[in-house]
Amino acid sequence: MTTLQQPPSATTAALADPGPPFHITKEEERRLRLAAAGIAPSLVIGQPAAFDEYVRQLMVPPVVMDLFRKAADIHLSAWEVEAMRKHIAPTGLDGLPGPGLLRRIMMEKARLDKTHPPYIRVACTGRGTWDHWATEFGYLSADEEPPGDIGSPVVLEIWPAQHYSPIHSHGNTTGIIYCLAGQLEVMSYEALDWNAPKRGLVTLTPGQCAWLDGDTYAVHKVFCPMDGGGGATGPEYMSATGEFAASFHVYLNEWETALAADGTPSRDEFEYIDELTKERKEFATYSDLSWNVLRRVLTNTDLG
Repeated sequence: MTTLQQPPSATTAALADPGPPFHITKEEERRLRLAAAGIAPSLVIGQPAAFDEYVRQLMVPPVVMDLFRKAADIHLSAWEVEAMRKHIAPTGLDGLPGPGLLRRIMMEKARLDKTHPPYIRVACTGRGTWDHWATEFGYLSADEEPPGDIGSPVVLEIWPAQHYSPIHSHGNTTGIIYCLAGQLEVMSYEALDWNAPKRGLVTLTPGQCAWLDGDTYAVHKVFCPMDGGGGATGPEYMSATGEFAASFHVYLNEWETALAADGTPSRDEFEYIDELTKERKEFATYSDLSWNVLRRVLTNTDLG
């Protein structure tokens, strides 16, 4: 006698967590993408392909559009992308023991923080926590390590495939997330809370950007949907490929824009939701590498 298994009830299905990075079902994803396609002002800035896209981008604050226009010609060259891929891949580099510099940093960040897969922040005008590794592990000679200052309003972020950020807020800064390589997904939230309503989900490709200011789209999560191998993503996931996305981020404090300053928090400290405890926590911003060091490392990488 065959017993037919009853399908799960709607209540049971609703309680099942579809899992990281966004904890949404396929139907919820479809709905959130449709919502993002009609949200005003536009969550994405790029070359509009329809009249309504043009109108929704007209509603984006002028200071944000100015940041986008100034970033529009920035790009990573093909050799820079390929060298980054080699430094992210789990295999070793020719002529050097162990993995590449970016993989080493990923492994160390994963050891220190197991709440989400690591991504890498590169200071465009400052110094990074692991700059000294470039010489320590032989990627640069000691005399190639450049000087630099501390802190940067502009960073390059490197997102290994299937890695993601926690839900986080950029406070009262004004900025853009400009896609340079690969593909990124950005989920916008109404508030900084694990159970906050989701506003919309968008995909960024090179030449497009998401944006934020103190009043609009300040809370989000970023995810690289490319092929990372190694099964489903999650808090302790580590990409098994060299695939990645890269984005250019600008975060200006209110007193650095045409907006009036009101003494609210700056880019020096952001808040986020811990992926494991679901608690709201503070994050003192820092960078993992400086662009001066990373570009020298990439230049010295054998692409043969």
